[in-house]
Amino acid sequence: MSQNGSPDERVQSYAAAGVSIGGADHIKEHIQQSLSSTLDARCLGVGSFGSLYHLEGYEDPVLVSSADGVGTKLKLAKLFGRNRTVGYDIVNHCINDILCCGAMPLFFMDYIAMARLDQEQVADIVAGLANACRDGGLALIGGETAEMPGFYTEGIYDLVGFIVGIVERTRVIDGRTITPGDVLLGLPSSGLHTNGYSLVRRVFNIDERPSNLNHYYPELGRSLGDALLEPHRAYHHMLKPHLNLIKGLAHITGGGFQGNVCRILPEGTAAALRRESWTVPAIFDMIRDAGDISEDEMYRVFNMGIGMVMVVSSDDAPQLAQVIPEAYTIGSIVRRNDGEQVVLS
Repeated sequence: MSQNGSPDERVQSYAAAGVSIGGADHIKEHIQQSLSSTLDARCLGVGSFGSLYHLEGYEDPVLVSSADGVGTKLKLAKLFGRNRTVGYDIVNHCINDILCCGAMPLFFMDYIAMARLDQEQVADIVAGLANACRDGGLALIGGETAEMPGFYTEGIYDLVGFIVGIVERTRVIDGRTITPGDVLLGLPSSGLHTNGYSLVRRVFNIDERPSNLNHYYPELGRSLGDALLEPHRAYHHMLKPHLNLIKGLAHITGGGFQGNVCRILPEGTAAALRRESWTVPAIFDMIRDAGDISEDEMYRVFNMGIGMVMVVSSDDAPQLAQVIPEAYTIGSIVRRNDGEQVVLS
């Protein structure tokens, strides 16, 4: 083909292939404004090929990192037109993960990908991330926006988060001191958090009938969409003053109690939990009834109203229950002979 061929006869630019570099640059300017509101003196440089963060005030620091995604809750956020809430979901999820090691968050980075960058949508997502970081006391120091036509479906986006926190080595929480007789305390979740949404979408037929999200349910006191998009809750501000009393922490995410509490238990121990010891929020009863889902399956998939489990000694449990009145006493640590490491009765 000659150089004089018409524009319709050749692909002239990256934009013609579906990627707008100019548009991405414009979006990054808006992102930078959101990021700057979360930074402090420890952030030495943001926006180059890497971000710089200065550690100070620690004797023997251990860095704790984690990465996760929001999952198909993103699809509900898009359908319901509420993309800002997912920023809280991913930031708070990651905060809780590193909290299980006793770490406090330092900084956060994100990855946002979609078929075509939508300036309004990206700005909304990043605003949510920045708000969550400010509330959580950590810096949003950078990230990546990717425009990938032909890979992502139009209108769908993905959001992934990366967090780094810190804890003094002598204060790492690793469950090693957990023994039979210790008490399990549960902290209430704000709802489903970020797990089980593929099942929920199927149960309520949301993919085929998105309008179902607008239906008001008296038992919820709000619409289904409002209940399902309630942001993931973070627990670090509440627990920070009391971490010295805590032997183990389990963030109840995918896999429920059986898939998460077992991760902190030493050999020879098991967790015995009593299902009737806390109030299960109405949204979980609705999901169970609408989908005819067994009780065991519900507890394998969802947090069932408990977002974080603490293991404390029987001597310290009354003190913690007094200073954290919303905590439920949900079980105890027992000796394990045979059988499962986490037992729900």
